[in-house]
Amino acid sequence: MKKIDIKSRMAEILNAEARAVAAIPFSDAYAQAIEFIIERVHRQGGKLVTSGMGKAGQIAMNIATTFCSTGTPAVFLHPSEAQHGDLGILRENDLLLLLSNSGKTREIVELTALARRLYPDLPMIVITGDPNSRLAEEADIVLATGGSPEVCPLGLTPTTSTTVMTVIGDILVVSTMEAIEFTASQYALRHHGGYLGSKSKAMSEEA
Repeated sequence: MKKIDIKSRMAEILNAEARAVAAIPFSDAYAQAIEFIIERVHRQGGKLVTSGMGKAGQIAMNIATTFCSTGTPAVFLHPSEAQHGDLGILRENDLLLLLSNSGKTREIVELTALARRLYPDLPMIVITGDPNSRLAEEADIVLATGGSPEVCPLGLTPTTSTTVMTVIGDILVVSTMEAIEFTASQYALRHHGGYLGSKSKAMSEEA
């Protein structure tokens, strides 16, 4: 077993991931994505449906639950299960948010075709490391991660890419919260239990 200088390695990884986050490309696509979310979910009564495969799927699930607790109805759709009936969760006023670092993930690319076959006008936002990928071509809005290399020593395991995807999800969540003027009292109605539930109720009582 190789002995690791954990202090030096930790500093290297932190610096690499911090640079990746700082290198996320800014574009007007963010404003467009937020407007899509507000229009489809808050004006038309649809919901945000997130999806991703593997590690990206875990990030997509986290984004969905964070949106739910902050006033924007959202659900995670597993791309494989979608092919076995779960596609039925989609409704015509919904919006898809798809995550794939490569933009080539077979199950996600197939999901775009299946979803559009069900609802041809269903809009799609894609978070990807390759804005020229097949998945990006299918999207209405592309949010590029910047494609920074993974900190995994093999360059394979999703590490940096999932960090950046999480940050992009946070940008969408926080910006949407601000746009809909989401309050602590509204948060308390959706998050009853635990420390955050108690804190949000106290904040709403003080307001």
